Amino acid sequence: MLKVLSLQIADGIDIKEFKTVFKAELLHGDSDELFYRAKSDTPKFVYIFKYGIVCFLSYNEVEIMAFIQAITPYCKNPFENHISDEFDIEVNARHNKFGYNKIEIEGETTDSLRLIMLNVSQSVALDHFSQQTNLLLEETTYHTQQLEKKGRLDLSGGNLKKYIGRTLNLKNRIEANLYIFDSPEETWEDENLNRLDIGLKRTFDLQARFRTIREGLEIVKENLDLFKDLLQYRNSIVLEWIIIILILVEVINLFIEKLMK
Repeated sequence: MLKVLSLQIADGIDIKEFKTVFKAELLHGDSDELFYRAKSDTPKFVYIFKYGIVCFLSYNEVEIMAFIQAITPYCKNPFENHISDEFDIEVNARHNKFGYNKIEIEGETTDSLRLIMLNVSQSVALDHFSQQTNLLLEETTYHTQQLEKKGRLDLSGGNLKKYIGRTLNLKNRIEANLYIFDSPEETWEDENLNRLDIGLKRTFDLQARFRTIREGLEIVKENLDLFKDLLQYRNSIVLEWIIIILILVEVINLFIEKLMK
């Protein structure tokens, strides 16, 4: 039985710099991910993704902690509490069989193991993005409830700009990492890998979860547009009153000057 553990350890990892110092056997690498094989009699791999995830296969707890300590200097905004997912792999089965947290595969190849690690990591990434989206939705719900109760928006211009910034940053990060939900090129040429990939995506419900995140962000965006319009209206009302007061002051001054004369 092989065990996969995927961890979201940071907002991002500088894999270009880490690649220069980590000397294990590199099986696959590009600007987005690195896939290494460790020296071992049994299959042992580590998969590193630029969006802050590290995935281990057949690593024990001590080895995992040592690796995380080594890669942390190359992380952007390391997390104290890691989001994680575990998955068991049973090899040499009669046919591929997908379970909630276990898969049985017909044959053990490097490509099939990498594909499983990729899908587990995609699932963890979705968990992270889902948490961030839910926080934005909760904040949006709070402001809409205040609007319903008080008839006004308890949100200053500066806080609204920060709120918009958090939403845009999350959307940009998700859009920048859309590639992770694409199937690897190997699945286009290998029918067995393609079936494995389809089964894994269905098991982890990746597409539906991704749509839920995007729909949540669209709801936040719609509310932000409303909040922005309300804030602009409020500012325009304040500006109108300032103009009215200035005109009134000018009229009073003219009236006083005529009385003085």
